[in-house]
Amino acid sequence: MSNVVIVGTQWGDEGKGKIVDLLAARADLVVRFQGGNNAGHTLVVAGKKTICHLMPSGILHEDKKCMIGNGVVVDPEVLLEEISILEGEGIRITPDRFYLSEKAHLIMPYHKAVDIAREKAKGKDKIGTTGRGIGPCYEDKSGRRGIRVLDLLDAKALEMKIRENLEEKNFLLTRFLNAEGLEFQPIFDSYMDMAERLRPYISDVSMEVDLATEKGEKILFEGAQGTHLDIDHGTYPFVTSSNPLAGSVCTGVGVGPDKLHHILGIVKAYTTRVGAGPFPTELTDETGEYLQQKGAEFGATTGRKRRCGWLDLVMMSDSIRYNGLTSLSITKLDVLSGLDMIKVCVAYQCDGERLNYMPASLERLARCVPVYEELPGWKEDISGADDLNKLPGPARDYLEFIEEETGVPMSIVSVGPKREETIEIMELFR
Repeated sequence: MSNVVIVGTQWGDEGKGKIVDLLAARADLVVRFQGGNNAGHTLVVAGKKTICHLMPSGILHEDKKCMIGNGVVVDPEVLLEEISILEGEGIRITPDRFYLSEKAHLIMPYHKAVDIAREKAKGKDKIGTTGRGIGPCYEDKSGRRGIRVLDLLDAKALEMKIRENLEEKNFLLTRFLNAEGLEFQPIFDSYMDMAERLRPYISDVSMEVDLATEKGEKILFEGAQGTHLDIDHGTYPFVTSSNPLAGSVCTGVGVGPDKLHHILGIVKAYTTRVGAGPFPTELTDETGEYLQQKGAEFGATTGRKRRCGWLDLVMMSDSIRYNGLTSLSITKLDVLSGLDMIKVCVAYQCDGERLNYMPASLERLARCVPVYEELPGWKEDISGADDLNKLPGPARDYLEFIEEETGVPMSIVSVGPKREETIEIMELFR
């Protein structure tokens, strides 16, 4: 038996969805452990694109069980809509293959209202949230005001908690944020309706995962966002509201660290970022535009244009340390095809000092100048390569350079968006 954890090593959008979909074919369970519907995993199977926001990507595999752990914040309206869309595409969503943790916290309409009103009030200083209510929901979770999935099964408890929270949130909305308040009854009625539709899927995910472990089943743990959006270790405050690190599998699902056998770090062959925040290797020239256009770099959830830049191995070194990566998966290598020269950031120069880590201070990070190594590019279309030896020499050199600089072996290389456009170097489930 072997369990695999998938984490993003950059600012999200690394192509985790495709790799999860690929590995889900060999797993028995796929479990999401953090984040919310502010993430979008884009999958391309048989030429058809599917975007999953809450549902674990493995749901496209008919014989797999998929679970949403307690570390995820769930917008029930979005989840039910996603279930409906998937079923409309012929994908079976039944209680014997989809499980929703009773301990997961629910995103409420007032969370979204506060999220949007705060960003509007900040104006040009806004953080760049998706406005999905993720942050305010995690705030209520930490403040012990949260409403959990299990509360959907108790009408009296749900009514009391909504009323108490709404009193506070309406005061915040109307008296401080100059926004419209919300009414109790429409919220309560809609959540009671959704409760009945979600009831069959609600379960103790921690226990289900434990039972699967005892049976020797293979488990794939799926995270959202990326390491440098981590609330503790990312470029704070331009971060998400949860911990996308491998260690949060333990708290976000309810398993011990001894159940995490292989930590796979997903690395885009270049770097992208959505929204505000520092970006040392950002390219605002023709090369950046080339990467943006060829890589179709638009947020799967927001549709916002992604900022593009060269691969940053300084941030990678932090990701390796935070997650304890076992191997790397390089994605979107094909996007680099056509460039005469490729740069890789191997260090920062800051205030006369050479750094091999990202400073926690955003002011200091803003003063960091990337130190680049230049490598030759290649012109060939590599999407048909099914073996490393079929890649052009410069593409192989690029991959070898990353391995040597990081000290972490590669297990998967993606050379195109389709499931079959992948080079597998090692078997992760053993």
